[in-house]
This record gives sequence, structure tokens and C-alpha cells, in this order.
Amino acid sequence: MSLSIRNQLPGTVTAVTPGEAMAIVRVRLTGGQALTAAITREAADDLGLTPGTAVRALVKSTEVSLATAPVEGLSIRNRLPGTVRGIATGDAMASVRVTVEGGELTAAITRDAADDLGLSAGTPVVALIKSTEVSLAAE
Repeated sequence: MSLSIRNQLPGTVTAVTPGEAMAIVRVRLTGGQALTAAITREAADDLGLTPGTAVRALVKSTEVSLATAPVEGLSIRNRLPGTVRGIATGDAMASVRVTVEGGELTAAITRDAADDLGLSAGTPVVALIKSTEVSLAAE
């Protein structure tokens, strides 16, 4: 199956915390970073997610925010440090490729935001992703 989702990061489930309707799934990405996904409990059960399960974390590029410094006091669970690899700008939007340990992410942000952050190849950034915006596919 081919997907239009730009960001597909391989990893392994390290923990599953089931709730009444939702489950919190912790994943160790191939690069060693920890990622948290909040998915429905039914999806976690259907995928048979248990510690050790190989998964692919899927994140739409529109759901990746960027910061140029570590951010404190924020509820966003997933904070992946990286470096801007490249940027393509249009009149309204920018597509920013970010190299992270073990892979690459694409962030679709406004051109104004990219300009305000002074993003260019080589800029260190932190990719911010809400756990509710991470989908999982079992390998």
C-alpha cells in the first residue's frame, strides 16, 4: 500500500497503556528517540500492539511544527531534535525537510513562519508533534 503521508518512521513498541477509549503507545524509533502515539484502544487491539511489535509511525507533514530552540512548559509529547536539510518555499507555504536520528521528517509550515524562524539548510530545529497526530502501522 502506498500512502501520501510524507513522514513514515520505523520503530518498535516499548509500552502500551490502554485506557477506556484510547491507548498510549510508546515507540522507540530506529534512531533511538522515543515517540508517543495516542490511538484508539480498538486500533491498538486490532494491530496487536505489544512491547516488541515493529511499527511505522505516520505523521502528516501539516502536523509537524518546528522550533529553533528547546521548548519548555508545553503539552506536546514528541520533540525530535534535528537539522534542516532543505526548504522549498512558495508564496504562502514552505516545505521543510528535517534530518533526525534515523530518518527524515517533512514539515509543512507557512512561509511567514519559515522566514520568522530564519530557517535554511543547516539550521538546528526541534520537530514538535502532538501524540494524537501520530498514527501507527504494524510492520
